[in-house]
Amino acid sequence: MNILFMHPNMPGQYKHLCRAYAENPAHRVVFITKPKSFNIPGVHKVEYRLQREASPHTHRYLHGIEHGILQGQEVWRMCRRLRDEEGFTPDIVCTHPGWGDALYIKDIFPRARVLGFFEFYYRSQGADVGFDPAEATTADDAARVRTKNIINLLSLESADWGISPTLWQWSVHPEEFKPKIAVLHDGIDTELAKPDPNATFEANGHTFRPGDEVVTYIARNFEPYRGFPTFMRAAEIILRERPRCHIIAVGADEVSYGRRLGKNQTWRSIMNQQVTLDASRIHWPGTVSYANLIRLFQVSAAHIYLTYPFVLSWSSMESMACGCAMVSSRTKPVLEVMQHERNALLADFFSPEDVAAQVMRILESPDRMQDMRNAARQTIVDHYALKDLLPLHMSLIDDLAAGRLPPPTHATMMARHGHVPAAALYDAGRTHAA
Repeated sequence: MNILFMHPNMPGQYKHLCRAYAENPAHRVVFITKPKSFNIPGVHKVEYRLQREASPHTHRYLHGIEHGILQGQEVWRMCRRLRDEEGFTPDIVCTHPGWGDALYIKDIFPRARVLGFFEFYYRSQGADVGFDPAEATTADDAARVRTKNIINLLSLESADWGISPTLWQWSVHPEEFKPKIAVLHDGIDTELAKPDPNATFEANGHTFRPGDEVVTYIARNFEPYRGFPTFMRAAEIILRERPRCHIIAVGADEVSYGRRLGKNQTWRSIMNQQVTLDASRIHWPGTVSYANLIRLFQVSAAHIYLTYPFVLSWSSMESMACGCAMVSSRTKPVLEVMQHERNALLADFFSPEDVAAQVMRILESPDRMQDMRNAARQTIVDHYALKDLLPLHMSLIDDLAAGRLPPPTHATMMARHGHVPAAALYDAGRTHAA
């Protein structure tokens, strides 16, 4: 089988899939991506660069759309080269279409089946936009968000089938497209992400071990979408009340989601002006390797995970697989995976006092809530383990490549989500935009 994977940041969601297919010599595997040092044995990587950026004169609603079109054009050119010069025609294309990569894939490979990774569909109500009551949604915002879905809609129409990683993320897509989107998480390697009583993590000359009073927080970038302002205010309370506690915050000072800041501004610099933290007990190691991230989870006494109603972070499930005692926001994506006082403690996203109080409940517990930690790991082992989900993902690809529509695997995938409480989709507590 000829398989084409596409993601501008290789490997994206396809690391395990690529490796699994590339290990079988019966398959020819190609990956189209932007310049990237990441490589997978047996995978032919094809890189592209944009010939220009979107024009600054483009209507601001359409700036991202133009960028997606430019990206789609470059991918089309790479596909033409693969077809005409290398004789490669895919049986199936696996792609994250959000950046425009898949816009013209059916035009260059009309017979190929396309499996899209539909991560999120933007809405002006009921999800991330309008969630923060301090930022009112205007008519201009609503129009901008509606326009932002142009690439999503074109990709939904042209895909033969789709997957969405969580039931809530699936739920925000238009009703007419939901029947051809399966709910399938990428999968967590629970053999790698697991508790380790001998783990250590180094930060600023300190060596932390399981049992130490260390609170952890991670985000790709420190920003409001991942609750960074609330975390910083909670950290001030925790460090004041727990004189032996250390906090480790992993991430970078960019913006992945939401509005950009002014020149030379970061959310960390803004928040440092609003809180007083003991600099000797809060540590900022920046971004860390995956191996170090797992070690961080393994030494954590309490892990804070906060998010808008948006894409659920991989790190939240990896931390649960490592047996972390979770303190998480009571928001819709979280409620699908975590239940208060069963496998996590849930807090009001906007209340640093609530977050800090839940953290201190864990720190004051004689066994650091070991039963809750065990339940957190078991949730991932039972419902999100890579060893169970990777074969399902491969079965779906095999179904589509063979022309089986609807794919028989779809029903199996959807049946797996009967454990999700209705609250995960319909009663998320304080959402501000329901």
